[in-house]
Amino acid sequence: MNRRLEERRAAHQRYKQDVAERGKPFYPYAMFHDTLMSLIVVSVIVALAFIWKLTADEGTSDADSGWLGKLYDSKADPGTTTFVPRPDWYFYFLFYLLRIFKWPNSVILGTVGIPTIALILLLAFPFIDLRRERRPLRRPVALVAAILTVISMGALTYKGATAKESLGIENDALVPTWAQKQGFADNPQAVAGAHIFAKAGCMGCHTYLGAGGSNSGGLDKSTVGKTSNRGVQGFATYVSDPSKFGNSVMPKWKDLGQDNLLKLGAFLESSGTCHPRTAACPGK
Repeated sequence: MNRRLEERRAAHQRYKQDVAERGKPFYPYAMFHDTLMSLIVVSVIVALAFIWKLTADEGTSDADSGWLGKLYDSKADPGTTTFVPRPDWYFYFLFYLLRIFKWPNSVILGTVGIPTIALILLLAFPFIDLRRERRPLRRPVALVAAILTVISMGALTYKGATAKESLGIENDALVPTWAQKQGFADNPQAVAGAHIFAKAGCMGCHTYLGAGGSNSGGLDKSTVGKTSNRGVQGFATYVSDPSKFGNSVMPKWKDLGQDNLLKLGAFLESSGTCHPRTAACPGK
């Protein structure tokens, strides 16, 4: 321990001597320059953002509407049932990590454990490895670790970029089968609600007749009409704001709109209550 401390002190003395003879210390000279350039870059970005916002015409799709281009093509529709949310590309490796670890046993390890451990190791490395040797070939352990990290993140990023979602067209094609098996084929309201359930993102957390995913802990909804007894309006109210009923995990879906919520409620009320009926649902 004393030898390592002496080596560090000697290295620090050599650094101070080099600074005195050939250069300037990092603080305050280099630090001042870095701070000044950071302020300049941030100021330019803020100025460009103001120019873009103030010169473009809101609500237009004309690319020449402002000095720096249009604001957007069209306003976001909170009631859409076709949009599939995906993270930015630099989060694809974490995005795919969620698919590897399953709820509820190991999802905490994948979402919190591994990223936290990696970050702690990254911050700790400068304090753990105090050797002055920096040539890669003289540091095989560090070199192999870096290569494995790059390969792992690259593979996860690629898998995340090319991963097929369990939402949208694939699930929507199952709706006619659901309607026949569950007995609500004669109820247009329930069928329309089934299409919303398949496309709006519900199946990212819930399963229905074996389809969908439950990595987030969502329950199967194949017989929810039989087990919950909420009624069409009750389901619509619940889905609109689950937090009012003590469910703080499920997001609010009030932006789907009352009409879509009632259709979704009719579908949920019909799930498990009509089979083997073929008449219009709901029916107990």
